[in-house]
Amino acid sequence: MGSQIRVIAIDGPVAAGKTVVGLKLAERLGFQFLDTGVMYRAITWLALQQAVPMDDSHLLGELARLSPIDLKGHNGSQVVVSGREVSRELRDPDVERHVSLVAQVPQVRQALVMQQRRLAAAGKLVMVGRDIGTVVLPDAGLKVFMSASSEERARRRWQEMRQRGRDVEYQQVLKEIKERDYLDSHRSASPLVPARDARLLETEGLTEEQVVVLILGMIQEVCRGDG
Repeated sequence: MGSQIRVIAIDGPVAAGKTVVGLKLAERLGFQFLDTGVMYRAITWLALQQAVPMDDSHLLGELARLSPIDLKGHNGSQVVVSGREVSRELRDPDVERHVSLVAQVPQVRQALVMQQRRLAAAGKLVMVGRDIGTVVLPDAGLKVFMSASSEERARRRWQEMRQRGRDVEYQQVLKEIKERDYLDSHRSASPLVPARDARLLETEGLTEEQVVVLILGMIQEVCRGDG
């Protein structure tokens, strides 16, 4: 399955389940996996460490251009930037608060898109993010746009944060989700929108396994020439 598809692009808003579903899908297909969000988080973390102003587009762009990001370990589970493994730091609340601002910067996106396309060139890859089907890989063999209500996505994120030991109110998470949605969909550089030929997948009320099965069905359709 998927022999006719070299790259699968999965887009969608924050907490839509893209990462877990994409990872499970990649494992099922024997593909590599790349969550492009971690690359923007890595640059955000680096900018915070170096006290780069979040409104300085030039400096942020240069930081992204000069800071290659390596993904190591099983399915890119370890993120290395400037020689330091920073996977744990990327979930820091300061990174959470600032990543959308950094992701809006055209120079940052241009630098990271170049890295993402280079990684995709080898094929057999599931890539997830917010502009994969529209900008990064417009020729991907299958494009999926996952979505769910802001309330459902906030509930998922709230439960995830509580499991990590963070004491946070659901209403605060919902507020942040809605703010993130607005920033992602209204930015001038690569706004969050479904690609014209993306398959829309509403995940509300579905388990991760059910979503994976639905995407596997889409792959079969494409390979048969039905899609």
